[in-house]
Amino acid sequence: MASDRLAHAIIIAISLLWIYCLSALSIRPSSRIFPRQGTSFIVIFMASFFSGLCLFLLWLMNPLAAMETFFLIPLIPLFYATSGISGRLKSLSLIDSISRAASEALVLGLLIIILAIIREPWGFGCLSLPGGSPGIIRILSFEGISFLPIRLVASSAGALLLLGYGVALYRYFRSVYASREDES
Repeated sequence: MASDRLAHAIIIAISLLWIYCLSALSIRPSSRIFPRQGTSFIVIFMASFFSGLCLFLLWLMNPLAAMETFFLIPLIPLFYATSGISGRLKSLSLIDSISRAASEALVLGLLIIILAIIREPWGFGCLSLPGGSPGIIRILSFEGISFLPIRLVASSAGALLLLGYGVALYRYFRSVYASREDES
């Protein structure tokens, strides 16, 4: 859902980086204070706090962009908690834990941005960046009326279709190249 427009994908990628890094920064040093039972609730609470702070700062900078991503940013703490990264970071130093959290957030953010770069020109016929009074600024606009089948790519179902095609291509190439490696 975050990859429908490039502007939304950039905002979500920045929010991912913000929430993952600040959560790792706050959870790692305070893990000595937290009780052993119920740490998952505390992790979700801390990540949700930083998610709310991120949404508040975005609201101050650009209210329309905040409204457009209002449903997506509060979902990031759930991704953080279910990824299990907070448990993996407890044995690392503070700098290593922040760099691991940042790298995981960057990978997820880059995947969302790449999918948005594919989806937005097909579905809406343009590319956009966050900013401006309408919430997004069109940087490239391909004039013309888009077809209904291509317009489907802009919907959430279109993202699932593209991901399905990507998985099918990955499995095909993996089977072709894996059989070549086994023969040699």
